[in-house]
Amino acid sequence: MFFVYILKSLKNGKSYVGMTGKLPQTRLEEHNIHSNAWTTQNGPFKLVYYESYYCKTDALHRESFFKSGVGKKLKGVILGYYI
Repeated sequence: MFFVYILKSLKNGKSYVGMTGKLPQTRLEEHNIHSNAWTTQNGPFKLVYYESYYCKTDALHRESFFKSGVGKKLKGVILGYYI
């Protein structure tokens, strides 16, 4: 099982989109203990949304979508930026 997830920074409100083969809660914990430079600077985070996929390719496509123009608008709706 693969997951696409959206995190929201409790520090500055920025969002992070990722894809993982781990449970989203496990990945959130990793981000909150500073697993990479971007999350170190912008954490801590809360998990606001995730989707599950059986196929890694589908999950990667969905992650790319959330990082595209239209996907960013949908992400904004999920995060409550647009009503």
